Order: sequence, then structure tokens, then C-alpha cells
Amino acid sequence: MTKRYRVYSDFLKEKYGEKVYRIPISLPLTCPNRDGEIGSGGCTFCADVGAGFESFEGCVPIKDQIGSNKEYIGRRFNAKKFIAYFQNYTNTYTSPESLREYLSEALGDDIVEIAISTRPDAISDEYLQIIDEVRKKGVQISIELGLQTVNYHTLKRVNRGHSLAEFIDAVLRIKRYGFEVCAHMILNLPGDDMDDVLEGAKILSALGVDGVKLHSLYIATGSIMADEYEKGDVDIVGLEEYVKRVCEFLRHASKDMVVQRIIGRAPEENTLFCNWNTSWWKIKDMIESYLEENDIHQGDKCDYLNGKALGKWK
Repeated sequence: MTKRYRVYSDFLKEKYGEKVYRIPISLPLTCPNRDGEIGSGGCTFCADVGAGFESFEGCVPIKDQIGSNKEYIGRRFNAKKFIAYFQNYTNTYTSPESLREYLSEALGDDIVEIAISTRPDAISDEYLQIIDEVRKKGVQISIELGLQTVNYHTLKRVNRGHSLAEFIDAVLRIKRYGFEVCAHMILNLPGDDMDDVLEGAKILSALGVDGVKLHSLYIATGSIMADEYEKGDVDIVGLEEYVKRVCEFLRHASKDMVVQRIIGRAPEENTLFCNWNTSWWKIKDMIESYLEENDIHQGDKCDYLNGKALGKWK
């Protein structure tokens, strides 16, 4: 089957000359919309464990986390190059000195990249300068931003604690420093429709976002949304609709955007709803079959930039 979107694993092989594996790292941090800095309770879809359910506890030293994971992954896959992935909560929501220390602890001869996961309102020029200092020690650094939707009404409804403006500001600042930036998007948040999905693809493309992680909404046990779901107050679109949304997102996204994830997953024991009780790989197959059957390639409809209205004079 022809590849109809830009696959992350292929991108890494092109960039580093061989297959590269991610090592998840947890830090002893929280989020600014949990501790009262900008809000409390966190995002309504997020449980206390944050996003790093496959990681060590944040209290485990970074070197130990890397060493244990490298040993396991290296032995299983004969891996030689790794990405240290800071994934839980808000990785830059700490003091400048602590951020520098965390990043420095992740350095190693076989660590070719550090991936930082954070919020649009938790990145600044001061912190980007620190990240740049670490990059100059010989490691690539990429930055992931949780956006989830471009619908600012939905952002407020799920208690993200930031609007679309903060995301735009963060991307522009990150790009000025030359870091690759990846955005996280949930394509079926309650209240969002296909127009929101397409606008998301367009805004990410217009900003020159380098990568995207697409995933469906899952209802985490213990989250605010879990209570809403049990009361029948959360409407979740069907699986077929989600597949269509992913494919239309890709059709409108820039051809250069790397698709780091096309469907997410979560442990069944920690969720009330996840992926329509369907294996993530089956959904991935459904998406790729839909792309094939409808002859869709990533970027087919990315024709809206650089003065589309002037086409009659070209």
C-alpha cells in the first residue's frame, strides 16, 4: 500500500540514518492549571497521572530512567540511537535552573534528540535560550505543544487554561530559535465538528508546524470529564466519523508536516472510554484503508496559503 501521509518513523530514518527509539521520561512536575497558577483541576479530560502512563515515577533519576529503558529497548530491538522524551505534565513548568539541569541529565552519546512536551503558555524566550544552550552541546531538541483544538470555545470548556493566541505565540517564538515543533490534536472533543478539524490543519500548516500527533478523546478514570460522561453529558462521535476527520485533516495539512501519531491509546483499566473498544492498530488500518479507497494524500487540499484568491492571474 502506498504511503499517503508523512510517517514519523520514516522521517527519523531520513534524519538520523537508522531507526530511532523514544525513551519516555517522567519529571517531578505538575501543570499551571492544576496548582492554581492559572487554574485548578486541570484539563477536564486529564487524570492525575497526566500523559505518561508507560513511564517511571517522576522521582526516579533521569539517568536511571534512560539506562533502564535503553537496556530493554536496545536488547529487544537492537537499538543504537534514542530520543529522550520528556512527556508527562508540563516539562517547562519549573525554574530555569531546574530545566537546564533536567536537560543536561538527559545528554548521552547515543541520545540524538531530546523531545520536550509542554503547554503553549509555559514557554518563553528565557527558557528557549536555555534549551538552545543545551542544544549547542551536540543534541537535537524538539518541542511538543499540547493544543488539542483551535476552537477557543472548546479550549475554555475543557479548562485548558489558554486560548489559541498563546499557541500561535509559542510556535512563532520556537520557530525563531530553529527548533522543530509538534502539536497535539484531539479531533473529536465534544462540541467540535469537521470545520474545527479542517481549521486546525490549516492553522498548523500556516504556522509551519513541523509535526502533529493526532488522537481521539479517551475518558480517563478520575477526570472531570469522567463524571460528565457517567452523567450522559459527553457526546462522542462514532468511529467512522473519527476516521473521516483524520483523513480530512491530513488532506488539508501541509505535505511537509510529519505525522508522529495517527491514533493514540490508553490502558483500559484507567479509562471509561477509549477508541470505541477497538485496538489502535485496527483504527490505524481503517484510516489507511479510507485514504486508499478515496485516493487521498496528505496535502491534497493544502491550497489555501500564499494568496489563494490571486490564482486567476497565475
